[in-house]
Amino acid sequence: MGKTSDLTAVQKTIIDTLHKEGKTQKVIAKEAGCSQSSVSKHINRQAKGRKKCGRKKCTSSRDNRTLQRIVTTNPFKNVGEIHKEWTAAGVSASRTTTRRLMKDMGFRCRIPCVKPLLNKKQRKKRLAWAKDKKDWTDAEWSKVMFSDESKFCISFGNQGPRVWRKSGEAQNPRCMRSSVKFPPSVMVWGAMSSAGVGPLCFLRSRVNAAVYQEVLEHFMLPAADQLYGDADFTFQQDLAPAHSAKTTSTWFKDHGIPVLDWPANSPDINPIENLWGIVKRRMQYARPNNAEELKTTIRATWALITPEQCHRLIESMPRRITAVIEAKGAPTKY
Repeated sequence: MGKTSDLTAVQKTIIDTLHKEGKTQKVIAKEAGCSQSSVSKHINRQAKGRKKCGRKKCTSSRDNRTLQRIVTTNPFKNVGEIHKEWTAAGVSASRTTTRRLMKDMGFRCRIPCVKPLLNKKQRKKRLAWAKDKKDWTDAEWSKVMFSDESKFCISFGNQGPRVWRKSGEAQNPRCMRSSVKFPPSVMVWGAMSSAGVGPLCFLRSRVNAAVYQEVLEHFMLPAADQLYGDADFTFQQDLAPAHSAKTTSTWFKDHGIPVLDWPANSPDINPIENLWGIVKRRMQYARPNNAEELKTTIRATWALITPEQCHRLIESMPRRITAVIEAKGAPTKY
């Protein structure tokens, strides 16, 4: 008495023949020399032309292809706009059906990634830079101190958290988020290496060459002592006007600090950008009421960054370089 998968071609032929003659499954099993359950499974597997249960679909395959083309062509439109365009093409379907079919097609509503807009010249320079650094080892990248500025706001807009609430609790203070027309914000300078992070600097004014050199003097140098001690290191910075000013270049020469050449408009290569992202994600449920509370939250969150996290980000540099080369200088996923 074999299983369905063990039936021989002869047994399957006997089952099919006797079934067409109207014999019962018990008789067929006896004649074929197998179990009755094997006969039943084989007959059901061979059954064709059975009517499908449930309501008939209101859209055809052609309608679905039209929807997929609309979504692919206009990925930033909302469901209402996509539904309107789809029905304008002659399709009769509800908005709920539109959303369901989009989900069945694999589309999900997500916050879009932001990538720098690069011109042809910038892509060419990025590619040349990546090829020049492709053979750098983890040990060489660990000697680089990465730096950057980032803006933090009390309100993070649509990227903030959602709230679980019951009917009638919409105006409950517990379920509401504070919103102001011009939310307080702070600009922060920070630095990192494979050994960890340095002290933060909260910038009070617009950063020009003089202000930036003060940041270097009072925050970058202490960070270098903290992260490298007496060991040599290379400093990384982007090509902001204050960073590339002649007086700033003179400052680095006077202090004997080498500066890593860096391609323009390339935040995707800088691992500290990922570190800012980690800090902001950890802060998404914080509710500071003013700029001072925001600074306190930033400091506390920054202090939780571990050397292991920084080391992993620095270790990603060879992969970032490879990604730039494969993209021929275009922006990468990092």
